[in-house]
Amino acid sequence: MIVRIMGEGQVRLADSHLTELNKLDDELMAELERGDKDGFRRTFTALLDKVHELGEPLPDASLEPSELILPAPGATLEDVRRLIGEWGFIPG
Repeated sequence: MIVRIMGEGQVRLADSHLTELNKLDDELMAELERGDKDGFRRTFTALLDKVHELGEPLPDASLEPSELILPAPGATLEDVRRLIGEWGFIPG
């Protein structure tokens, strides 16, 4: 699976990691619903860190279709609310 992090580039990630990422995505959705800015920042950072940890960066010149698109690291709670779907970023 190819994940794009806006402003950073693309990462190849094994589908087997979706369950782990989905747990963070569920936490993020709950924090968005509560308006918990501190929790949101902590969990959003953890989600991006986990994608970097588990994924393999693609070369900058590579332009693959992205199955997932995540906001840039500096995105605010309000930015993410505008971008996130009803079920979160991570399918499953």
